[in-house]
Amino acid sequence: MTVENLADARGVLFDLDGVVYLGSTPLPGAQGIFDWLEQHSRPYCLVTNNSTRTPRQYQDRLLAMGIRVPLPTIYTSALATAQFLKKQYPDGAPVYVIGEAGLQEALDEAGFWNEAERPRVVCVGLDQHLTYQKLQTACLAIRAGARFIGTNPDRTLPTELGLVPGNGSILAALQTCTDVAPLVIGKPAATMIDLAIERLGVAKESTVIIGDRLDTDIQAGAAAGITTVLVLTGVHRLADVPRFPVAPDFVVDDLVEFREALAGRRAARRYQAGMVDAS
Repeated sequence: MTVENLADARGVLFDLDGVVYLGSTPLPGAQGIFDWLEQHSRPYCLVTNNSTRTPRQYQDRLLAMGIRVPLPTIYTSALATAQFLKKQYPDGAPVYVIGEAGLQEALDEAGFWNEAERPRVVCVGLDQHLTYQKLQTACLAIRAGARFIGTNPDRTLPTELGLVPGNGSILAALQTCTDVAPLVIGKPAATMIDLAIERLGVAKESTVIIGDRLDTDIQAGAAAGITTVLVLTGVHRLADVPRFPVAPDFVVDDLVEFREALAGRRAARRYQAGMVDAS
């Protein structure tokens, strides 16, 4: 059972880019929604597929935009991957890592160590310093039986130059040369959402996720069985919904409207059968 009225929500998962900020510009209502949630003792997590930054780096980036959030509220696909692997290997294990500081730090803190020779797991996140040697080492390890784990499947990464290769492109290269598909932790898989809800300590039935992308945020929330909210400040619009297999439960214009709905001061618009019901 999912949330029937957003005022009944007790925990909230937020995507970041397109929801809380665009590039380096905060979006309307960003600080206000976090202040309101803290004042009303409703836990929340900022859930991002980007595994390159550490939580501290994300916190600093948000602070530079004037957005203040506690460090434990930031939950990256790197942290989710480390948490998932910790459940599989409680005592740690040798892991070959393709990735940047965010992934390396998360795995280190979870008790895993980087090893190129006979690792038990090959863990792949976006690596903007990728080399053929790294791909070769990962390929040979996967072919020798190492588990193949991907932090997130994003095929492209938006930059000021345009769309450039994302982690999904690295995963595709390794899948091509190994004939092994990765187990992906980040959105749109339910795994990251389930782990984030665990972190919140709130019942799944009382949790909502708000995001701007139908193919990641909304699909991940639906896969995890929680209430989904599409916010129209980022990538997707209402006209895009019919092109995707999963529709959002609710639609809001921005975080200001979302806060009003959580507070019960206005009814959220429910998406139904290709139209928005304003009742």
